[in-house]
Amino acid sequence: MMYFWLILGLATLVGGGEVLVRGAVGIARKFKISTLVIGMTVISFGTSAPELMVSLSSALGGHPEIAIGNVMGSNIANLALVLGVTTIIFPIIVSRNTKIIDWPIMMFATILFFVFSLDLVIAQWEGALMFAILIAFTFWIIRRSRRETKVDDGVDEHTKPMNPLICTGLLLAGLVALYFGSQWMLKGAVGIAQSFGMSERVIGLTVVAFGTSVPELVTSAIAAFKKETDISIGNLIGSNLFNIFAVIGLTAAFVPVPVSQGTLDFDMWWVLGIAILILPMMVIGKKIGRLKGAILLSTYIVYIGLLLAM
Repeated sequence: MMYFWLILGLATLVGGGEVLVRGAVGIARKFKISTLVIGMTVISFGTSAPELMVSLSSALGGHPEIAIGNVMGSNIANLALVLGVTTIIFPIIVSRNTKIIDWPIMMFATILFFVFSLDLVIAQWEGALMFAILIAFTFWIIRRSRRETKVDDGVDEHTKPMNPLICTGLLLAGLVALYFGSQWMLKGAVGIAQSFGMSERVIGLTVVAFGTSVPELVTSAIAAFKKETDISIGNLIGSNLFNIFAVIGLTAAFVPVPVSQGTLDFDMWWVLGIAILILPMMVIGKKIGRLKGAILLSTYIVYIGLLLAM
Protein backbone atom coordinates (compact mmCIF):
# COMPACT_ATOMS: atom_id res chain seq x y z
CA MET A 1 0.00 0.00 0.00
CA MET A 2 2.91 2.33 0.74
CA TYR A 3 4.11 2.03 -2.84
CA PHE A 4 0.64 2.98 -4.09
CA TRP A 5 0.73 6.25 -2.13
CA LEU A 6 4.25 6.92 -3.39
CA ILE A 7 3.25 6.56 -7.05
CA LEU A 8 -0.04 8.48 -6.63
CA GLY A 9 1.82 11.32 -4.93
CA LEU A 10 4.41 11.58 -7.68
CA ALA A 11 1.76 11.67 -10.42
CA THR A 12 -0.21 14.37 -8.58
CA LEU A 13 2.95 16.43 -8.08
CA VAL A 14 3.82 16.41 -11.78
CA GLY A 15 0.33 17.56 -12.78
CA GLY A 16 0.26 20.19 -10.04
CA GLY A 17 3.64 21.60 -11.06
CA GLU A 18 2.50 22.02 -14.66
CA VAL A 19 -0.64 24.05 -13.86
CA LEU A 20 1.15 26.02 -11.12
CA VAL A 21 3.76 27.37 -13.55
CA ARG A 22 1.05 28.29 -16.08
CA GLY A 23 -0.95 30.22 -13.51
CA ALA A 24 2.09 31.94 -12.00
CA VAL A 25 3.33 33.27 -15.34
CA GLY A 26 -0.12 34.61 -16.17
CA ILE A 27 -0.42 36.42 -12.83
CA ALA A 28 3.08 37.88 -13.17
CA ARG A 29 2.16 39.40 -16.54
CA LYS A 30 -1.19 40.72 -15.32
CA PHE A 31 0.10 42.50 -12.20
CA LYS A 32 3.46 43.56 -13.69
CA ILE A 33 5.47 41.52 -11.19
CA SER A 34 8.57 39.71 -12.41
CA THR A 35 8.43 35.93 -12.56
CA LEU A 36 11.49 35.91 -10.27
CA VAL A 37 9.42 37.58 -7.52
CA ILE A 38 6.45 35.28 -8.19
CA GLY A 39 8.84 32.35 -7.83
CA MET A 40 10.27 33.70 -4.58
CA THR A 41 6.88 34.44 -3.00
CA VAL A 42 3.72 32.68 -4.16
CA ILE A 43 5.34 29.59 -5.66
CA SER A 44 8.07 29.12 -3.05
CA PHE A 45 5.61 29.61 -0.20
CA GLY A 46 3.19 27.18 -1.80
CA THR A 47 5.79 24.51 -2.53
CA SER A 48 7.14 24.89 1.02
CA ALA A 49 3.72 24.32 2.60
CA PRO A 50 4.50 20.59 3.07
CA GLU A 51 7.61 21.48 5.12
CA LEU A 52 5.51 23.80 7.29
CA MET A 53 2.80 21.22 7.93
CA VAL A 54 5.27 18.40 8.59
CA SER A 55 7.46 20.49 10.92
CA LEU A 56 4.52 21.91 12.91
CA SER A 57 2.86 18.54 13.36
CA SER A 58 6.20 16.88 14.19
CA ALA A 59 7.20 19.46 16.82
CA LEU A 60 3.75 19.61 18.42
CA GLY A 61 3.56 15.82 18.33
CA GLY A 62 6.81 15.40 20.25
CA HIS A 63 9.14 14.64 17.34
CA PRO A 64 11.29 17.81 17.08
CA GLU A 65 14.21 16.04 15.36
CA ILE A 66 11.99 15.36 12.35
CA ALA A 67 11.01 19.09 12.27
CA ILE A 68 14.61 20.35 12.27
CA GLY A 69 15.86 17.54 10.05
CA ASN A 70 13.07 18.20 7.55
CA VAL A 71 14.05 21.85 7.10
CA MET A 72 17.80 21.31 7.01
CA GLY A 73 17.55 18.33 4.69
CA SER A 74 15.09 20.24 2.52
CA ASN A 75 17.39 23.26 2.17
CA ILE A 76 20.29 20.99 1.23
CA ALA A 77 18.07 19.16 -1.26
CA ASN A 78 16.74 22.40 -2.78
CA LEU A 79 20.17 23.77 -3.69
CA ALA A 80 22.16 20.59 -4.29
CA LEU A 81 19.57 18.13 -5.63
CA VAL A 82 16.81 20.29 -7.11
CA LEU A 83 19.01 23.04 -8.57
CA GLY A 84 21.46 20.38 -9.75
CA VAL A 85 18.80 18.36 -11.57
CA THR A 86 17.11 21.51 -12.92
CA THR A 87 20.30 22.92 -14.45
CA ILE A 88 21.18 19.54 -15.93
CA ILE A 89 17.80 19.64 -17.70
CA PHE A 90 18.15 23.27 -18.77
CA PRO A 91 21.02 25.64 -17.79
CA ILE A 92 19.88 28.72 -15.87
CA ILE A 93 21.00 32.28 -16.58
CA VAL A 94 21.03 33.98 -13.18
CA SER A 95 19.67 37.53 -13.03
CA ARG A 96 21.55 40.40 -11.37
CA ASN A 97 18.85 40.73 -8.67
CA THR A 98 19.36 37.12 -7.67
CA LYS A 99 23.09 37.72 -7.16
CA ILE A 100 22.89 41.03 -5.26
CA ILE A 101 19.61 40.66 -3.34
CA ASP A 102 18.12 37.18 -3.22
CA TRP A 103 21.26 35.14 -2.49
CA PRO A 104 22.50 37.54 0.23
CA ILE A 105 19.15 37.44 2.07
CA MET A 106 19.12 33.64 1.82
CA MET A 107 22.68 33.55 3.20
CA PHE A 108 21.67 35.93 5.99
CA ALA A 109 18.75 33.64 6.88
CA THR A 110 21.06 30.61 6.94
CA ILE A 111 23.65 32.32 9.17
CA LEU A 112 20.93 33.61 11.52
CA PHE A 113 19.54 30.08 11.78
CA PHE A 114 23.03 28.84 12.65
CA VAL A 115 23.55 31.52 15.33
CA PHE A 116 20.16 30.82 16.92
CA SER A 117 21.00 27.09 16.98
CA LEU A 118 24.27 27.47 18.89
CA ASP A 119 22.53 27.10 22.28
CA LEU A 120 20.81 23.94 20.92
CA VAL A 121 17.31 25.41 20.95
CA ILE A 122 15.34 27.82 18.76
CA ALA A 123 13.49 29.95 21.33
CA GLN A 124 10.00 31.39 20.82
CA TRP A 125 11.23 34.99 20.48
CA GLU A 126 13.81 33.87 17.90
CA GLY A 127 11.12 32.14 15.88
CA ALA A 128 8.87 35.21 16.00
CA LEU A 129 11.76 37.44 14.86
CA MET A 130 12.55 35.20 11.88
CA PHE A 131 8.93 35.20 10.75
CA ALA A 132 8.72 39.00 11.07
CA ILE A 133 11.84 39.39 8.88
CA LEU A 134 10.23 37.21 6.21
CA ILE A 135 7.07 39.32 6.12
CA ALA A 136 9.06 42.54 5.82
CA PHE A 137 11.27 41.15 3.03
CA THR A 138 8.27 39.83 1.09
CA PHE A 139 6.50 43.20 1.11
CA TRP A 140 9.72 44.93 0.06
CA ILE A 141 10.49 42.74 -2.98
CA ILE A 142 6.89 42.92 -4.23
CA ARG A 143 6.87 46.74 -4.02
CA ARG A 144 10.29 46.91 -5.65
CA SER A 145 9.21 44.64 -8.50
CA ARG A 146 6.08 46.64 -9.22
CA ARG A 147 8.16 49.82 -9.47
CA GLU A 148 10.40 48.15 -12.02
CA THR A 149 7.69 47.77 -14.64
CA LYS A 150 10.10 47.23 -17.51
CA VAL A 151 11.01 43.64 -16.73
CA ASP A 152 11.43 40.73 -19.05
CA ASP A 153 9.09 38.10 -17.68
CA GLY A 154 10.33 35.48 -20.10
CA VAL A 155 6.92 34.80 -21.64
CA ASP A 156 6.52 34.46 -25.37
CA GLU A 157 5.10 37.79 -26.51
CA HIS A 158 2.99 36.03 -29.13
CA THR A 159 1.20 34.04 -26.42
CA LYS A 160 -2.38 35.23 -25.91
CA PRO A 161 -2.81 36.70 -22.40
CA MET A 162 -4.84 34.49 -20.08
CA ASN A 163 -7.84 35.61 -18.05
CA PRO A 164 -6.71 36.61 -14.51
CA LEU A 165 -9.42 34.41 -12.96
CA ILE A 166 -8.20 31.42 -14.94
CA CYS A 167 -4.59 32.16 -13.91
CA THR A 168 -5.61 32.36 -10.26
CA GLY A 169 -7.58 29.15 -10.56
CA LEU A 170 -4.61 27.35 -12.13
CA LEU A 171 -2.30 28.69 -9.42
CA LEU A 172 -4.58 27.54 -6.60
CA ALA A 173 -5.23 24.17 -8.26
CA GLY A 174 -1.48 23.66 -8.66
CA LEU A 175 -0.78 24.51 -5.01
CA VAL A 176 -3.54 22.16 -3.81
CA ALA A 177 -2.23 19.36 -6.05
CA LEU A 178 1.33 19.91 -4.79
CA TYR A 179 0.13 19.82 -1.18
CA PHE A 180 -1.84 16.57 -1.48
CA GLY A 181 0.72 15.02 -3.80
CA SER A 182 3.53 15.69 -1.33
CA GLN A 183 1.47 14.33 1.57
CA TRP A 184 0.66 11.11 -0.31
CA MET A 185 4.23 10.66 -1.42
CA LEU A 186 5.48 11.42 2.09
CA LYS A 187 3.09 8.86 3.57
CA GLY A 188 4.43 6.17 1.28
CA ALA A 189 8.09 7.17 1.63
CA VAL A 190 8.09 7.36 5.45
CA GLY A 191 6.28 4.04 5.68
CA ILE A 192 8.86 2.39 3.47
CA ALA A 193 11.76 3.99 5.40
CA GLN A 194 10.37 2.91 8.77
CA SER A 195 10.10 -0.65 7.50
CA PHE A 196 13.89 -0.54 7.04
CA GLY A 197 14.44 0.66 10.64
CA MET A 198 15.75 4.19 9.93
CA SER A 199 16.05 6.65 12.87
CA GLU A 200 13.90 9.80 13.21
CA ARG A 201 16.86 12.11 12.47
CA VAL A 202 17.85 10.21 9.33
CA ILE A 203 14.23 9.95 8.17
CA GLY A 204 13.84 13.72 8.65
CA LEU A 205 17.05 14.56 6.81
CA THR A 206 16.53 12.15 3.92
CA VAL A 207 13.08 10.71 3.22
CA VAL A 208 10.95 13.51 4.73
CA ALA A 209 13.25 16.25 3.40
CA PHE A 210 13.27 14.74 -0.09
CA GLY A 211 9.52 14.17 -0.03
CA THR A 212 8.75 17.76 0.97
CA SER A 213 11.28 19.05 -1.61
CA VAL A 214 9.66 17.19 -4.50
CA PRO A 215 7.20 20.09 -5.14
CA GLU A 216 10.21 22.39 -5.63
CA LEU A 217 11.88 19.80 -7.85
CA VAL A 218 8.81 19.33 -10.04
CA THR A 219 8.01 23.05 -10.26
CA SER A 220 11.60 24.10 -10.99
CA ALA A 221 12.16 21.35 -13.55
CA ILE A 222 8.93 22.17 -15.39
CA ALA A 223 9.73 25.91 -15.26
CA ALA A 224 13.22 25.25 -16.63
CA PHE A 225 11.80 23.07 -19.39
CA LYS A 226 9.43 25.92 -20.31
CA LYS A 227 12.44 28.29 -20.18
CA GLU A 228 10.95 30.19 -17.21
CA THR A 229 14.34 30.12 -15.49
CA ASP A 230 13.55 33.02 -13.13
CA ILE A 231 10.78 30.92 -11.64
CA SER A 232 13.22 28.02 -11.17
CA ILE A 233 15.87 29.95 -9.24
CA GLY A 234 13.36 32.18 -7.45
CA ASN A 235 11.39 29.17 -6.28
CA LEU A 236 14.44 27.54 -4.73
CA ILE A 237 15.90 30.61 -3.01
CA GLY A 238 12.46 31.66 -1.82
CA SER A 239 11.76 28.15 -0.57
CA ASN A 240 14.95 28.12 1.50
CA LEU A 241 14.01 31.49 2.97
CA PHE A 242 10.51 30.24 3.76
CA ASN A 243 11.86 27.03 5.30
CA ILE A 244 14.02 28.96 7.77
CA PHE A 245 12.00 32.09 8.48
CA ALA A 246 8.47 30.63 8.29
CA VAL A 247 8.71 26.87 8.87
CA ILE A 248 11.28 27.05 11.69
CA GLY A 249 10.10 30.52 12.72
CA LEU A 250 6.42 29.65 13.10
CA THR A 251 7.15 26.24 14.62
CA ALA A 252 9.47 27.77 17.23
CA ALA A 253 6.98 30.58 17.92
CA PHE A 254 4.49 27.91 19.02
CA VAL A 255 6.91 25.64 20.84
CA PRO A 256 10.72 25.96 21.34
CA VAL A 257 12.49 23.63 18.91
CA PRO A 258 15.55 21.75 20.26
CA VAL A 259 18.56 21.23 18.01
CA SER A 260 20.68 18.14 18.60
CA GLN A 261 24.46 18.41 18.90
CA GLY A 262 24.87 15.98 16.01
CA THR A 263 22.71 18.18 13.79
CA LEU A 264 24.74 21.27 14.73
CA ASP A 265 28.10 19.53 14.25
CA PHE A 266 27.33 17.85 10.90
CA ASP A 267 24.16 18.88 9.06
CA MET A 268 24.39 22.62 9.77
CA TRP A 269 27.81 22.85 8.11
CA TRP A 270 26.43 21.20 4.98
CA VAL A 271 23.56 23.71 4.90
CA LEU A 272 26.02 26.61 5.19
CA GLY A 273 28.57 25.12 2.81
CA ILE A 274 26.13 24.41 -0.02
CA ALA A 275 24.57 27.88 0.33
CA ILE A 276 28.07 29.41 0.01
CA LEU A 277 28.92 27.13 -2.94
CA ILE A 278 26.03 28.61 -4.95
CA LEU A 279 27.63 32.09 -5.05
CA PRO A 280 30.70 31.31 -7.22
CA MET A 281 28.48 29.18 -9.45
CA MET A 282 26.26 32.22 -10.09
CA VAL A 283 29.11 34.72 -10.45
CA ILE A 284 31.59 32.68 -12.56
CA GLY A 285 30.30 32.38 -16.10
CA LYS A 286 27.06 33.59 -17.60
CA LYS A 287 24.91 30.75 -16.28
CA ILE A 288 24.64 27.73 -14.03
CA GLY A 289 25.22 25.05 -16.65
CA ARG A 290 25.13 21.28 -16.75
CA LEU A 291 28.65 20.83 -15.34
CA LYS A 292 27.81 22.95 -12.29
CA GLY A 293 24.52 21.10 -11.98
CA ALA A 294 26.38 17.78 -11.97
CA ILE A 295 28.70 19.09 -9.23
CA LEU A 296 25.70 20.09 -7.11
CA LEU A 297 24.00 16.75 -7.64
CA SER A 298 27.22 14.90 -6.77
CA THR A 299 27.50 16.97 -3.59
CA TYR A 300 24.02 15.86 -2.55
CA ILE A 301 24.85 12.21 -3.23
CA VAL A 302 28.03 12.49 -1.10
CA TYR A 303 26.05 14.12 1.75
CA ILE A 304 23.41 11.38 1.75
CA GLY A 305 26.10 8.70 1.57
CA LEU A 306 27.97 10.12 4.57
CA LEU A 307 24.73 10.57 6.52
CA LEU A 308 23.63 6.98 5.99
CA ALA A 309 27.12 5.70 6.81
CA MET A 310 27.18 7.43 10.22
